[in-house]
Amino acid sequence: MVSRFNKEMESLLLPKEAGKFIAENSKDVFIVDEGVKKVAEMLFEKRNTKELDPTGWKLLHELNPQIMNEESINWVFVTDTLNFSFWSENDDNKCLIKYKGKLHSGFWSLCAAVNRALDEGIPITSASYFANITLEQLRNVLSSDSDIPMPLIEERLRVLKEAGNVLLKKFDGSFLNCIKKSENNAQKLLMLVVENFPSYRDETVFQGKKVAFYKRAQILVADIWGLLEGKGYGLFHDIASLSMFADYRIPQALVYLGAMKYSQELMDKLKQGVLFQSGDCQEVEIRGCSIWCIELIMHHIRELGAQKNCVNKEINSILVDYYLWDYATNHRKDMANIPIHRVRCIYY
Repeated sequence: MVSRFNKEMESLLLPKEAGKFIAENSKDVFIVDEGVKKVAEMLFEKRNTKELDPTGWKLLHELNPQIMNEESINWVFVTDTLNFSFWSENDDNKCLIKYKGKLHSGFWSLCAAVNRALDEGIPITSASYFANITLEQLRNVLSSDSDIPMPLIEERLRVLKEAGNVLLKKFDGSFLNCIKKSENNAQKLLMLVVENFPSYRDETVFQGKKVAFYKRAQILVADIWGLLEGKGYGLFHDIASLSMFADYRIPQALVYLGAMKYSQELMDKLKQGVLFQSGDCQEVEIRGCSIWCIELIMHHIRELGAQKNCVNKEINSILVDYYLWDYATNHRKDMANIPIHRVRCIYY
């Protein structure tokens, strides 16, 4: 018997297909071939560096778990379940969380908060705890060291409790059991996540077609791959089948680097600080074109490798995403004239 979920999946365009379809029908976001080639050349030159190495997930970010075990896997699951909507109105007013004497913002404020809670004996990565967590307890875990609280606290509570209850009911309280069911197949794990954890169903309709971005679901699979260094349960033979993770920071970097451009109408909206809704046409175009832009960059990287007959480490869309996300974070001031698109939602 075909499940309702599998029936719905039949007419759904998955991220790479969705990106291509959106890019071909976009009216306000455009991919620039010359810029795509330049970014590909820049990344190709970095092909053998730690910046484009799967182990960089741990080595370049001290807040990430450094040990491969079940507790670390559950840490990844919790942080990726809560991995959404960290942008602030301006750099002078944002949620900051102090951990070991250092202030962290954005996604790293969440990681710092989780690590701080664990150090204080709060079992925030235990499904039996977070399935029953109260709003007051979550406010305490995510309490800010600035005047700005973590955004969408009620939504974070809802998705965390929902995820915890699913883990307890279907996977004996551990995300490792979900990973085991994937049998070293990244796409199978992606579908297990999307089918079982509703908050990860990052889907919408564009030009009459149902499209999926699966930003958080894909980054969850990728982070498990990074944590486990592509070994053991993290040895996903099809890891390159994942796309980049369509958010608000990567598009900004792609426009800054000349691989994408916005219409004047869209750029004016961004500069005015217009708040988009998840599923708005221009918001979908930004995310979809970003996915396809990275796929075109990957195509040129492979062409460069073939032309130069280079023996190099395998580069995939995940590693390009990680690199560009860090690049955007480190060049935030340089990109000030290219605002991010603002959306308050649970998907990114």
